Amino acid sequence: MRIVVTGATKGIGRAITEVFATKGFDVAICARDEAALKKLEGLLKNKYPDIEVIAVAADMSLRADVFRFAEAIREKWDTVEVLVNNAGVFLPGNVTTEQEGTLEKLIETNLYSAYYMTREVLSLLQANDRGHIFNISSVAGMKAYPNGGSYSISKFAMTGLSKALREELNDQNIRVTTVMPGAVLTASWEGVNLPEERFIDVVDLAQLIYDCYKLSYRTVVEDLVVRPMLGDL
Repeated sequence: MRIVVTGATKGIGRAITEVFATKGFDVAICARDEAALKKLEGLLKNKYPDIEVIAVAADMSLRADVFRFAEAIREKWDTVEVLVNNAGVFLPGNVTTEQEGTLEKLIETNLYSAYYMTREVLSLLQANDRGHIFNISSVAGMKAYPNGGSYSISKFAMTGLSKALREELNDQNIRVTTVMPGAVLTASWEGVNLPEERFIDVVDLAQLIYDCYKLSYRTVVEDLVVRPMLGDL
C-alpha cells in the first residue's frame, strides 16, 4: 500500500503521513523545507523500518517541482493507493485591498499544485483499478469570510476541482474526497491567544481521512466537513 502526501512536514500533512505509516503504508512526501523533510524522512525510517519512504524537496507552487516530485515517484512505484493534495499557504486579506500578486500565489500553491499533481499521479492510481484522492480544502471553500480574500477564492476553486474529478473518475473506481476543516491546531495559528480546546485536533482529522479511505469501494465520502465543537473561529 502506498500514499503520496504533498506538504508533509507539518500540520495536517504530517499527521496524515504518520497515521498512514502506522498502518504500514509506504509514503512519498514532499515539502519546501529540505531540512525539515530530511528530519521527517529519518524519523519515519527509524520508527517504521518496514515501509519505503520517498522524500523530495519541492515547492509545489512551481510546476517544474511538481513534475520532479511525480517523476521520482514513478521511477520507484508502479501503483499508488492514495493521493493527498495538501500543500497550501494561507495569506489573509481582503480582495479589494490585499497586496497585488496574492491571488496568483494562492492559486499557484493551493490549486495548481493539486491540479498538476493529480494529472501526474493518476496513472498510478488507475493501475490499481481503484484509488482515493483527498483534496485538502477548507470551510473557507464553502463560505467566504472577512479577511479571507484570495485564500477563500483558492479554496472554492479546490472544491470545484474535487467535484470535477469526482464526475470524471467515479466509473474508474477512484474516489475523490474534499476535506473541509475549520480551524485546526497547526503552526498557522501560532501566537493566537486561544485555548487548544477551541481547535480541531490535527490527529483527529488525519484519523477521519484514514477512516474514509477504509470504507468499502461501494461508498465514498464526497465532502468531509470538520469543525471545532464550539464552531468556526
